[in-house]
Parts: sequence; C-alpha cells; structure tokens
Amino acid sequence: MTLLQRMEEVERRIAAACERSGRRREDVHVVAVTKYVSLDMTGRVIRAGLTHIGENRWHHAESKWNEFRNEASWHFIGSLQSKKAKDLVGKFDYIHSLDRVSLAEAIEKQAQALDITVRCFIQVNVSGEQSKHGLAPNEVKPFLDKLSQYPHIEPIGLMTMAPYEAEPEETRPVFRSLRQLRNELNETRSIPLQHLSMGMSNDFEVAIEEGASWVRLGSILVGQEGD
Repeated sequence: MTLLQRMEEVERRIAAACERSGRRREDVHVVAVTKYVSLDMTGRVIRAGLTHIGENRWHHAESKWNEFRNEASWHFIGSLQSKKAKDLVGKFDYIHSLDRVSLAEAIEKQAQALDITVRCFIQVNVSGEQSKHGLAPNEVKPFLDKLSQYPHIEPIGLMTMAPYEAEPEETRPVFRSLRQLRNELNETRSIPLQHLSMGMSNDFEVAIEEGASWVRLGSILVGQEGD
C-alpha cells in the first residue's frame, strides 16, 4: 500500500470506531510515529498532512527535527531519562512519558530557563507489567499534587501502553481503566485532565472506543522504507 492508501484505511477505521462509540471524529488525534523511517520518509509523511510526529529517542529524531521543526508538532513518546530532558524541552511540544519527580524537576528547570510551558501526559502502568514504565494507578493523584509545584509543566492527560494481544479486544480493560482513572481524578481537579494518549497499531480502535484522544500509529500508517 502507498502512504495515501494507508492514511485512507486508518482514517476509515478511526471514523468507524468513533461511530461505534458515539464519539466525534474531531476529538481523536493521530501521532504519526516515524522512529523507524528515514528523514526522507518523514518529510513525505508531513507533506501528506500528518503533522503530529512521534519519536522516542533524540539521537534518532535530531536530524528530522532540524529539517522539519517548523512543519510539524513534535511528540516525545519514549521513556525519558532525566539527564536527557535538556535535549528535548523546547523542541518537543508534547511529552507523553512523565512518570517521576526527578524527571519533572529536570523538565521544569529547562522550561523555566526557556520561559515556556511543556504539555505533558502522565504515564500510567495500568497493566502492572514489570517491563513497562509508568506510575501505578494509585500513585497518580499524589504525583499530580506534587506537579503543582512546577509551574512550567502543564499536565494535560494520561498515557498508557497496553500489553500486546493477538486479539485486540483483550486490551479493552486497560484502556477502560485509564479512562475511569482520568474521570475520577477530574472530580477533584479545578483544571481537568482532558486527554488520553493510548492505542497503537494493534489496538487503536479499541482505545478509541474507550476514549482515546491521541493514538500513536507507526508502521500501519507511515509504512516501511521502500513503500
């Protein structure tokens, strides 16, 4: 399939998932994950109209960001070491993986120096897998309370990664739990967490049905080199 054919197919599936769940299509946003494709392919993706770009390592993203910095919104979707925050803050518009105080401190320090506010998703390990990063669900509220001390960080939502399942339907409890957690947190927050970053190529339709506002799509959307 060509890039445009993949985009059309993904769009059809997103629209159908929204219709099934009674959601508005405009409330679901796509991050095109370009971490496995070249500078040239990333340019093709952006020119095709996919202008939210996701990368998970700065040394892979640097050349792409330098080339296309003003043509896209940049999402950092990987695990982030505190010492690497200085490389990303001011370049990436969204960080999807805030999950500890030391990282919040590093982001705040750099954002304060640049006089900017960084939009962050709090990463939650809903499934409890030891291989995954993120806070346990019961740690999220105290962490959010702590973030009030960092005025240059704007928590806009929650992020999670579901276990890979051969049958996507089996991921539904993970996504539902994240939505329920967000809703519970918002009952006590003056500024609500609006967004849920959840769902990837294997399970994005289930995630949308359960309330995802951002889905992170790699090869199913941007393809492989040579396409």
